[in-house]
Order: sequence, then C-alpha cells, then structure tokens
Amino acid sequence: MDISVIIPLFNEEESLPELYNWIEKVMRTNNFSYEVIFVNDGSTDRSWEVIEQLKAQAGNRVKGIKFRRNYGKSPALYCGFREAQGNVVITMDADLQDSPDEIPSLYHMIIEQNYDLVSGWKQKRYDPLTKTIPTKLFNATARKVSGIKNLHDFNCGLKAYRREVIKNIEVYGEMHRYIPYLAKNAGFKRIGEKTVQHQARKYGTTKFGLSRFVNGYLDLVSLWFLSKFGIKPMHFFGLLGSLMFLLGFISVIVVGASKLYNMYNGMPYHLVTESPYFYLSLTAMIIGTQLFLAGFLGELISRNAPERNNYQIEESI
Repeated sequence: MDISVIIPLFNEEESLPELYNWIEKVMRTNNFSYEVIFVNDGSTDRSWEVIEQLKAQAGNRVKGIKFRRNYGKSPALYCGFREAQGNVVITMDADLQDSPDEIPSLYHMIIEQNYDLVSGWKQKRYDPLTKTIPTKLFNATARKVSGIKNLHDFNCGLKAYRREVIKNIEVYGEMHRYIPYLAKNAGFKRIGEKTVQHQARKYGTTKFGLSRFVNGYLDLVSLWFLSKFGIKPMHFFGLLGSLMFLLGFISVIVVGASKLYNMYNGMPYHLVTESPYFYLSLTAMIIGTQLFLAGFLGELISRNAPERNNYQIEESI
C-alpha cells in the first residue's frame, strides 16, 4: 500500500464527508493505493455515524477507531500509527485547514528525495495574532532546544513519514507537537519541510486554547531532559547534588574558620549558629544530598526499565 492517511478528530461531523471526498479524488488522480484512518477522539456529535457511513461506501479504504472519551491528539495519533500499513503515512487535521492536494508532493519527498519525515509549514496563516505570535515564539524555542533548525512549524498537523519512523517512536501525553524531535532522538535525521497551504476553518470552532502553549513548553522541557538524561539520571542529579553539597560544605568551613580566627586574635566574634550563612550552608548540603539520592534512585529505576536496551538498529548483515 502506498499511503495511509491518519485523521484524528473531535466533533468534526460537518467536515468529514467533504474531507474524505477530497482525499479520494487526489488518490485516484495520482493512482495511489491508500487507506484513510479516522480516529474519533471521544466526539459528542455525529462524527462516528459519519465515519460508519463512509466505511459502508468505501469499504476497506476507510478504517475507524473510536475512543470512549476524549484523550487528546497524541493518543489518537499513537493508535493511528499502530494501525497504519502504508509505505508513507500522512497525518492531517479534520477541520479542512490542511489541504489533501499537498499529499502527492509530500509522498514524493519521502520516496524520491529520501526524507524520513516531512513537516508542513503554514507560512501564510489565517489565524488571529493571539495565536500566531505565541506560535512563533514556541517554534523558535523548539528549534533551539531540539537542534532541528530547518523547521518553522513543529505543530503543523500536516506531516508525512516513512513507515519505519512511526513504528519506532512512541507518541504520548501531548508530545504530538514534538514528533520531529522524537524522530530525531530515534535516529531518523533526514527531516525536511514543505510550505503548505493553510485554509480558513470552514466548519465549527477550534478545539485548542492558549493553555496548549504553556503545556507545550513544559512538554519540551520534559522531552529535552529525557533525551539527555533519561537513561543516565545520575549524570544530572548526581553532578548537581555534588556541586551543591560541596558548595555548602566549603561555606560551613569558611564560617567556622572565620570564628576561630577572630577567637585566636582577640577579636569580637559570634556563635556559628548566629550566622545566617551557617544555615544557608546546611540547607545547600541537605539539598545536595537529596539531589544525589534522587539521581541514585533514578539510576536504579533506569537500570531495571524494560526499554533500557531498546536501541534503534537500522540494519544488520
């Protein structure tokens, strides 16, 4: 099979027939063998009934996955990736803001130009400034942290993947924003970008609020930490804890030596416990010890994790 199209959705009953007909037209024009996987993320409208109708009309070319409740876009993509059988996997949103006309060029970038992943870039957007400005800041931060300098829009729902990519990464929580980063960490470094058309929303309203930007930054910090220290937590917590303990220990010695110096030279002095620096030093030593123990416990957990030796092997002979 040439292409699997994965479409996560939540309350998009009006757009689904038009979207599928558009996809079908593109596929037939280009003689692609394909499947369309709709992942109904706990919709409360008639979205699932529409998917059942499309399934009855199209047969095996349409697949549907229905969640009992709303889990989010990442779980929807995870389940779609698990079912996908196409050599190239395309993801797009269900709100008709992503154009299926982009599918052929995305497909050829994967097959002919040998990219592992191609992300869309909606260079001209039909969104208010309250959305576009935070998006620019978010993407600038993501480029800096991930080291993927050539992507302008990490969160674009329109992406193309070589099948090996989606079978070797795990999308969880709200990590769908960072799939290129996940792919890079899994060893898939041929990541490209294509300028795509952004269309104004035709039906319904957006399902995302400003909270996604806050969550996005928190997820980025988590992903960065896991990629750097996920299997070696002692290198982070142990080093930081040792430095804090050493700083506190030296400070205690300085406070005590200062008192002894004043005593032996007949100068006025105070009890060590009267100095605020003494308590700051003790606090630093305690926190340093706790951080070191956290690294030690993290190391024990990491060494017993089932995926500790889950390495990405490209080929063997």
